[in-house]
Amino acid sequence: MPSQPSKELETFENPQPERDYTIRIRVPEFTCLCPKTGQPDFAELTLEYIADKLCVELKSLKMYVWSFRDEGAFHEAVTNRILSDLVATVEPRFMRLTADFNVRGGIYTTVVAEHRKEGWTPPVKVDLA
Repeated sequence: MPSQPSKELETFENPQPERDYTIRIRVPEFTCLCPKTGQPDFAELTLEYIADKLCVELKSLKMYVWSFRDEGAFHEAVTNRILSDLVATVEPRFMRLTADFNVRGGIYTTVVAEHRKEGWTPPVKVDLA
């Protein structure tokens, strides 16, 4: 197989570091295993961030997400682990990871984890109503 899962995240330089702008990435095919039953858990991940000096490279993100396929993890733990790994690599001004897990036993789970760089304040939202 030409591609393999990997825990290595790659970056590239932010092309507009002087501007706060939102990067939104949807990952609709996240899978991991339930640590209690070993059955697969499926989720859609939404990553939103405001880069500082670096942006995450998408192919490496795809391989990173793939690396969780055969790992047992509670929803809360895996969401926070992914956010922590991304923050450590990208060092963003702001980052939010939303993990929207599919139904299991009649229960849906959504976990939202956030990071804010110390000293960073969000820009005031402009509403053009």
